[in-house]
Amino acid sequence: MQSWYSSMAPNQRKTFWACFMGWALDAMDVQLFAFVIPTLLAVWGMTKAEAGVIGTAALVSSAVGGVIAGVLADRIGRVRVLKLAILWFSLFTGLSALTDSFHQLLLTRSLQGLGFGGEWAAGAVLIGEVVDKRIRGRAVGSVQAGWPVGYALAALAYWMTFSLLPDHTAWRVLFVIGLLPGFMVLWMRRNIHESEAFEAAAEYREKTSLWTTFALIFSPKILPRTAMASMMAAGALGGNYTILTWLVTYLRETQGLTISMTTLYLAVNIFGSFCGYICMAHLSDALGRRKTFALSAAGAMVTVLAYTQLQLPMWGLLLLGFPLGFFQSGIVSGMGACFTELFPAQIRASAGGFSYNFGRGIGALVPAGVGLTSASFGLAASIGVWAACSYVVVFAVALFLPETRNQELLIHV
Repeated sequence: MQSWYSSMAPNQRKTFWACFMGWALDAMDVQLFAFVIPTLLAVWGMTKAEAGVIGTAALVSSAVGGVIAGVLADRIGRVRVLKLAILWFSLFTGLSALTDSFHQLLLTRSLQGLGFGGEWAAGAVLIGEVVDKRIRGRAVGSVQAGWPVGYALAALAYWMTFSLLPDHTAWRVLFVIGLLPGFMVLWMRRNIHESEAFEAAAEYREKTSLWTTFALIFSPKILPRTAMASMMAAGALGGNYTILTWLVTYLRETQGLTISMTTLYLAVNIFGSFCGYICMAHLSDALGRRKTFALSAAGAMVTVLAYTQLQLPMWGLLLLGFPLGFFQSGIVSGMGACFTELFPAQIRASAGGFSYNFGRGIGALVPAGVGLTSASFGLAASIGVWAACSYVVVFAVALFLPETRNQELLIHV
């Protein structure tokens, strides 16, 4: 039987890999900060609260960037915005290497976040529009499996730089490596084209303004879907970003692991994350979007509480890193396909970008909450409780979300 990947035409496969690598390199640049937190706590005397503020500021700005990119993607094209986003987040990741204080790094990471948010808003819609409805969940979810690949690249760069260089130099080199994704745009210029769905909406764009398009997101017919999608994103990303932001610090400080052992524990978690993206992408096409969201949320809540609250032996913590990554990423896997199916073509990027990134802005407050409460309740307890509460939101939304599996993409509001 023909696999879902081989069923795609050559131009669809090129689009798949462009979106996959864009998301992977986006993840790499974002995750570099998590690896330098322990070093900056020592070198700059930065507090955990300040580290949480930087992480949250980047995520909040990414929400703004995602909304802007979504609106622009409906006006000037998904591919053009995707390329601009990749160039933007690469530039400001590299500039982070030149910072010398909390406030300077806060500025560069906040600006980096604008491009980070824009990449998903354009890329998820692009791949969702070019593939057949029967494989949309698998294709879009597999694209999002690029995140753990990028995370792994960041972990590899961390291990190499911090093993070869002194800490006060290694963290700067790590950020310089973040410039490399910008070169991918050279390949995209020759190989990636706009989706037919975007081209088909040309007449609508000629008759309407940017603000008219954006206002449709909040029209009576669309608003309930916008609200549910935003809450879904807030819960899924709130839990996900909590783990992504604080796991390295948890392993280094709370568990006292060395750089090499931290990398090993992260490798298990990242592998679980990759498997979660792929497995839940397939499951969303088999069981449906709603059931997959609910299953992932329940699994994520149980595993994050076990990981942070139980007194496990170190080998147990190592093994539990796999399901921790599996479920935290399994939730996110289905959102790209679901959001593409929820909204009509003329506002698909705007509505999907707003919902995902407004939710991201709310979810971005969770890592900061961990940093603020860790002084009173401890880092482990803070991570577990904040993340678990986020996953409860996902489970609740899954009960009411419309099922969109195997539906034709909407054309008009």
